[in-house]
Amino acid sequence: MEGDFAAQMVGGISRFLDAELERAVERRPSLWKYDYSSAAAYQESIEPNRGRLAAIIGLGERVRKVELRFDAAYGRPSLVAKTPAYGIHTVRWPVYADMEAEGLLFEPAGTAKAAIIALPEADWSPEQLAGLTPGFPAASQYARRLAEQGCRVLVPVLIDRKDTWSGNPRFRYTNQPHREFIYRMAYQLGRHIIGYEVEKVRAAVDWIKTGTPMLPVGVAGYGEGGLIALYSAAVDRRIDAALVSGYFESREGLWQEPIYRNVWSLLAEFGDAQLASLIAPRSLLIEAVPGPSVSGPPAPSQQRRGAAPGKLQGPDVAGVKHEFAKAAETYKKLGVKDGIVLVTPATPSPGSTEALTRLLASLRLKWVDAEASRPVDSRKDYDPNERLHHQFNQMVEHTQRLLRSAEVTRGKFWAKADLSSVDGWKRTSGWYRDYYWKEVIGKLPPPSEPVQPQVREAPGTDKWKRYDVVLPVWPDVFAYGVLLLPKDLKPSERRPVVVCQHGLEGRPDDVILPEDKRTAQVYGNFAAKLADRGFIVFAPQAPYIGDFRHLQRKANPLKLSMYSFILGQNQRILEWLSQQPFVDPARIGFYGLSYGGKTAVRVPPLLEQYALSICSGDFNEWIWKVATTDFTGSYMFTQEWEIPEFDTGNTFNHGELAMLMAPRPFMVERGHRDGVGIDEQVSYEYSKVRRFYDELGIGERTTIEYFNGPHQIHGVGTFEFLHRFLKWPEPR
Repeated sequence: MEGDFAAQMVGGISRFLDAELERAVERRPSLWKYDYSSAAAYQESIEPNRGRLAAIIGLGERVRKVELRFDAAYGRPSLVAKTPAYGIHTVRWPVYADMEAEGLLFEPAGTAKAAIIALPEADWSPEQLAGLTPGFPAASQYARRLAEQGCRVLVPVLIDRKDTWSGNPRFRYTNQPHREFIYRMAYQLGRHIIGYEVEKVRAAVDWIKTGTPMLPVGVAGYGEGGLIALYSAAVDRRIDAALVSGYFESREGLWQEPIYRNVWSLLAEFGDAQLASLIAPRSLLIEAVPGPSVSGPPAPSQQRRGAAPGKLQGPDVAGVKHEFAKAAETYKKLGVKDGIVLVTPATPSPGSTEALTRLLASLRLKWVDAEASRPVDSRKDYDPNERLHHQFNQMVEHTQRLLRSAEVTRGKFWAKADLSSVDGWKRTSGWYRDYYWKEVIGKLPPPSEPVQPQVREAPGTDKWKRYDVVLPVWPDVFAYGVLLLPKDLKPSERRPVVVCQHGLEGRPDDVILPEDKRTAQVYGNFAAKLADRGFIVFAPQAPYIGDFRHLQRKANPLKLSMYSFILGQNQRILEWLSQQPFVDPARIGFYGLSYGGKTAVRVPPLLEQYALSICSGDFNEWIWKVATTDFTGSYMFTQEWEIPEFDTGNTFNHGELAMLMAPRPFMVERGHRDGVGIDEQVSYEYSKVRRFYDELGIGERTTIEYFNGPHQIHGVGTFEFLHRFLKWPEPR
C-alpha cells in the first residue's frame, strides 16, 4: 500500500457502509413477521415493529387528559377569522407536563364531518395553510380547503429551519437550524424532534377521540409535515387516513438529508414502504409532488457556525413510484383495494384537489365544489415568530429537564447489576456490556478477513525499531498502525504492550515524533517515551480524521457508528498482537488522549483482553457535556455534530462505561485548564467510579491524576500506572 493510509481508511469504511445500505433493503424482511391471515393477525404481527419505531423516534409518556384550550386574553379573543363555513381560533393543547402544542383550529359552522390534523411544511406557518397570510398560493392552503368541506381542522406549529434562537445568549449562537438544535440535545436523551412533533399530533388525536370518539380522523402534511403525517399514522392506529405529500420515497440517501432526519437504526428495519405497512389496512395517500428544496443550513458567519451539512432535493417521481410499488404489495396481500393510492397531480403543488378528494373519500366523505370566501385575519400586525419562539423554548426546556433527571433514569436502567462483589459484578455486567455494544455503539460481526498483515520497517531510534503495519478487517476496511519494538528484547521474552491512541485529526506519528511542536506539546511523544522505557507500543490510526463525519450519518440509520469500526479494528489489532512471539497477550493496555480518550472509555470496556485503560483529556460528565445549553464547552455549540449517541443519557455516562472496565484497572488523566470540561464535573463523574471500585474492594485499581496544565498528555502518574499494572519495571 502507498499513499495516505488515513484517507484510504475513511474511504474504505464509507464504501463498506454504501454496500451495507444496499444490503439493508434485502435484510429488512427478516425483521418482519407479517401474518396476512386476518386483519387482527396482521396487526398483532406488526405490533413489535410499531413499538420499535416508537422507541427510535423517542416517543414519551404524554399527559393523560388532553383539553384543547382557546388561546385568548383580555382584549385578545381566540377567534381570529370567520366565514359562513367556519371560524378560525388560536388554540393550544398539552403534550407533556411541560410542553404543549399551539396552532389554529377551524371549527365548522355545522356538525363536523371529520377531524383532520393538517401539518404544514416546517418553514410554513399555520396562517399560511389557513389562507390568512397574503401572497401564499391558494392551491396549497389545504387546511382552509378541507375546512370548506365541513371538516374540523387543527393546524399545529412545526419547528422551522431558521437559526434565530439556536444557541445561548450568554455564550454564543450557532447557524444550526432550530430543528437541528433540538435534535442534538434530544438524540442524546433518547428523544427526537420527529418524536416531539408526532406526540403533538397524537395528543390532538387524544382530544378528538375524547370528545367525539366516532368522528373519523385524518392527517395531511407536506414536506416535513408529510414526514410527521407518515410517522404519526404509522404509530397511531386511531388515525383513519393519511395524506403524505412531497416526502414519500426510497430512503437510502437519508445520510445526505438534514441531520434532524437522522434516526438511529431506522433503515435497518424501516424504509418508507415499511412505514406504510404499519398504516395498512388504513388509507394512505401519496401525493407525488416535489418536496421543499433546502440547499443546506443557514450560511455560517464569524458569529454563527457549527451546523451539520444536509440538503433536501426530492422526492423525484421515479423514486416515489418505486417505493410506492413496494408499499402497495402489503395492501394487495391484505386484499385492500384502493387502500393506498398514488396521486400525481397535473399541477405539481401540494394539497391538490385530487389528493384532497381522495383523502375525504377515505374518510367516507365526498368532495363538494363550492365557492368560498377567503378568511381575513382580524389581528393587526400579528407576528407568528413569537408563538414559534415559545414552542422552541418549550422543547429546549423539556429536553434540558430530561437531561437534569437523566442520572435517576440511568439508575433504574442499572438496577439489575450486582454491585456487591467482584463475582457478582462479573456475573451481571455482561448484559450491560452486550447492550452497550449492540444498542448504543452498533455491533458488526467479528473481523472476516484473514489475518494477513502487510509490514514494512521504517526508521527507528537506537532504542527501538519501527514497523508500519496494515491489517485487513472486513472488505474495504483495514486497521493501520505503527509498532515500536524495543531493541533489547531477549529471545523468547514476552513483554507488555501499550496501545497509544491519538486524538481528533491525529496520526500515529503525532504520538511518536517530537519534531512537530504542536503535536509534541499536546502528546509529548508519549508513545516513543513508553518504548524508551521498554514497553512494546502500537499506535493505531483511527478513522476520526479528514472527511470522516459523514460516516456517522451513513452508519446511524443502520444501527452502527464509527466506533463499530474502531472496535473491529481493535479486535484485529489484539488478535494480531497476541500472535506475536514477543507479546504477552495478558498485558496489553490502552492509553488515549482527546478522541483517543473517547475511545478509551468505549473500546477497552467491551474488549476484555485489554488489561487496563487510561482516558486522558476526555473523561467527563459526558451526557451534560454533549446536551447542555449552559456550558460554553458544550457540544451543542460546536461543529462536532457526529458526537450525540442515541439514548446514552438514559443508559451510559462515562462513569458507567468506566465501571465496565472492572475489575480491570482504569485511570483518568486531567489537566486543570483542559477546556473539554471543568474539574468539578469531571470529579463528580469520576467519584462514582472510585466509589464503585472501593466498594468492590479493588479501590487501588483506579485513580485520577490532576495536573496544572491544558489539554495534553502529562505522562507522570499514567506512566506509573502502566508500569504497575502491566508489571513492567520502571527505569532506574
